[in-house]
Amino acid sequence: MSKRSHQDDVEFIKALAELLSENELSELQVKRAYPDDGTLNVRVSKISNVTTTVAMPTAAPAPAAAPVAPTAHAPGAEPAPASDGGDPASHPGAVTSPMVGTVYLAPEPEAANFVKVGDSVEEGQTLLIVEAMKTMNQIPAPKSGTVKRVLVEDGAPVEFGAPLMIVE
Repeated sequence: MSKRSHQDDVEFIKALAELLSENELSELQVKRAYPDDGTLNVRVSKISNVTTTVAMPTAAPAPAAAPVAPTAHAPGAEPAPASDGGDPASHPGAVTSPMVGTVYLAPEPEAANFVKVGDSVEEGQTLLIVEAMKTMNQIPAPKSGTVKRVLVEDGAPVEFGAPLMIVE
């Protein structure tokens, strides 16, 4: 039976964490096999719950015209109430994008969405996926609660800090 030290495993995990940071990855999973001593399964993940508020330029008021028709929303998405009056990114339950990419509400094109408005979610449960550089990054619920609003459409591009959902 080969002898391996705990320190060797610690160094290996530290090296994986450095790779994660250096390559701007959100998660890395490795299975290391030892000839006579079993395996070491390691999953290194960094989750960023950064909320960014961006000031958007406002357009000059348009002259009074015909009433505006309601707009269509993504299935499962709920439009913002007119009385909310604020930026969804500043909402205390906002789940924001930790990266630039493309958002997917389901694990596969024909599959059901991970969550929909009204669903109860547990902290850490996958809400959606943001694809960045051909890597699918699962976006977990930052806290347990209920999905109140879905603010993005499936397949839509998102920016860093863009609000994705509201979980209360």
